[in-house]
Amino acid sequence: MKCWWMLGLAVGIAMGREEVSLDAGWRFFQGSAVGAEQAGFADGDWEVVETPHDWSIGGSFSQDAPSGGGGGWLPTGEAWYRRDLGGAREGAVWVEFDGVMAHSEVWLNGEKVGGRPYGYSSFRCDLTGKLREDANVLVVKTDTSAQPASRWYAGSGIFRHVRLMVADPLHVVPHGVWVTTPMVDEKRAQVEVQVELSQEGAEEVRAVVFDPDGKEVAAGPFSDGKVVLEVVSPRRWEVETPVLYQMKVEVLKGGAVVDEVQVPFGIRHAEFRSESGFWLNDKNLKLKGVCLHHDGGAVGAAVPLDVWRRRLGRLKDLGVNAIRTAHNPVDPGFLDVCDQMGFLVMNEAFDCWTMGKNRHDYHENFRDWWERDLAEMVRRDRNHPSVVLYSVGNEIRDTHDPERALEVLEGLVRVCHENDPTRPVTQALFRPNVTHDYDNGLADLLDVIGTNYRDAELLQAWKDQPGRKILGTEQGHERSTWLECRDHPQHAGQFLWVGIDYLGEASSWPITTFNAGLLDRTGWVQPRGWERRSWWSDAPMVKMFRRVGVTEATPPDPGYEQVEWKRRQVLFPDWNPETSEVQTVEVYAVADEVELFLNERSLGTKKVKKDFSLSWEVPFEEGQLRAVARRGGERVAVDELTTAGMAASLRLLGDGKPLAQDFESVAELEVEVVDAAGTRVPRAHPRIRWTVEGPGRLVGLDNGSVTSHESFQGSERSAFQGRGYGVVRATGPGEITVVVHAEGLEPAVVRILAE
Repeated sequence: MKCWWMLGLAVGIAMGREEVSLDAGWRFFQGSAVGAEQAGFADGDWEVVETPHDWSIGGSFSQDAPSGGGGGWLPTGEAWYRRDLGGAREGAVWVEFDGVMAHSEVWLNGEKVGGRPYGYSSFRCDLTGKLREDANVLVVKTDTSAQPASRWYAGSGIFRHVRLMVADPLHVVPHGVWVTTPMVDEKRAQVEVQVELSQEGAEEVRAVVFDPDGKEVAAGPFSDGKVVLEVVSPRRWEVETPVLYQMKVEVLKGGAVVDEVQVPFGIRHAEFRSESGFWLNDKNLKLKGVCLHHDGGAVGAAVPLDVWRRRLGRLKDLGVNAIRTAHNPVDPGFLDVCDQMGFLVMNEAFDCWTMGKNRHDYHENFRDWWERDLAEMVRRDRNHPSVVLYSVGNEIRDTHDPERALEVLEGLVRVCHENDPTRPVTQALFRPNVTHDYDNGLADLLDVIGTNYRDAELLQAWKDQPGRKILGTEQGHERSTWLECRDHPQHAGQFLWVGIDYLGEASSWPITTFNAGLLDRTGWVQPRGWERRSWWSDAPMVKMFRRVGVTEATPPDPGYEQVEWKRRQVLFPDWNPETSEVQTVEVYAVADEVELFLNERSLGTKKVKKDFSLSWEVPFEEGQLRAVARRGGERVAVDELTTAGMAASLRLLGDGKPLAQDFESVAELEVEVVDAAGTRVPRAHPRIRWTVEGPGRLVGLDNGSVTSHESFQGSERSAFQGRGYGVVRATGPGEITVVVHAEGLEPAVVRILAE
């Protein structure tokens, strides 16, 4: 029997229990391995790896790859992992997987103990009473052979963390602690908490709240299965100041603490209103969001949190305040980072229901697994202050059969509300006017109506029923869509497709990547990112580009015919045109005015109109182009483009932070090909060789090119537009020396301290 207590928050690190990382010491084999689930199987010649581990990212691109362009032309297939668990342990024992791609099966000593078809779902396998006294072998089979299975690169293998949990038979069950803050203002906050125990018999369950400085600010025991704690003068979780508190929960029996957990949480109130959009605490915020897939470029689907911190930090600098986790449950560590950095998250579960978009995608497992997968996601993530709503689907094709879609959606909304009634549920509707979603009752099953691209229809649906709450769940980068969102207070916000370039969803060979991000795969801010920065942030800035051409964009799907598929600008951040013709210079600015100079000669001053760009027609002349932005007559920002000469050397840049010796900590290095004066040479593409000396190793290399087929896992990679990128991890304490070389160029060196 499971027993509920009122207390608070999500289960985190437990001091009264044992948590053992199982990330190290796996033996790995890619391919079929008959009998490998048995404890005595000979695996001595298998590769030794650590998890998180994505084996597909190390493979070669192939036009014949079964995954096709959707999977980025990278390999898929069957793979096996085996590791020793040591001897028996007393009490309750289980193993936790944050995600295994895909169709996993798990064995202990040859006995099957669990698995999960959906690679993005976290799951557990109960090992209580199954461990032998002397030695135990845990085996995991993964299989991504059935293709095509995804519209984007999914990865393969145990691509998230694994841990062994040991606890007293009387313990807090996984995801069994939950906090709500039903009343929050500047003076006080109520913190109401529930905890689910594995069995009855607890003499007392008590809670202590610590503020961000570690000071105890509230505590209390349960009475009648409930406790409501009060925090005086709370420091509220905000986008600008994402303050986190700590909750300690203790379970006592026989006068002793038999289980103890500590978890972070945020004190905040979030809601959507029909007339005025989204509110966080007492602030009306427009959601300025981006959609993100889960890959990390060079590191594939096994992404260190430092990679996300750098990427999200750059997005935040551009004015982004919200993330849509497209279109699947994410690594729980990603949500930790969003909590810490102050992002608002639309937490999405599925890309399809019973009707698939690929031959072998989740629709094959939806009917049997949707309820377990959705409940797991909601229970796991419901204590993250960053999560402000759940999405149960993206462009779901079941809506062509309204009777079926209504039945499925009712179940999805029910499961969300049963496990977390405090957060609204949405769905990214697909062509809602065509399938009559606004009229047949489907849209109104949602707490917040989300629609992809069709803003005019969404706003009309609100006008038809003004009590509806509306949100643009996916949008293009066009100015008109932003202005429509900006100028309608009932419109809660928009999520751009996409925030960062991602592997897969490639239209045709040789393209490997969907290239529409504010950032490219390496985290470099693309021109459209700076344009968005000029719309979404009030901080002064100026950035300029050469507009050298246009390209015709074609709708990839009939469902997108109302997007402004028009001739798009091609922008370059350099002053090295291929011809000496007159150049169009595009300028994005947050200022009152911008003056443009060519070799110290003024080309005129132009007034800045909010959320619009400026442009000049400039006869090309070698030298320096400089844009000066002013506000109130004072210079507030400057940008310069200088004609580059011949490539002379490499420049290697890092952030200088020391590295911890764990999976999440990495150094991300940027290399540039520069001339004698230090100007990046945009058309230099030398092959760059990376060497690492000392206690470190290369994790991945990239250059951001969407057509390059060079390996992410080698020690050499060509520059693209004069740039390259490398990821280094520490393997021990000491000084790591990274050197980059290219034929005919001066090398560059960076030294990194590993603690």
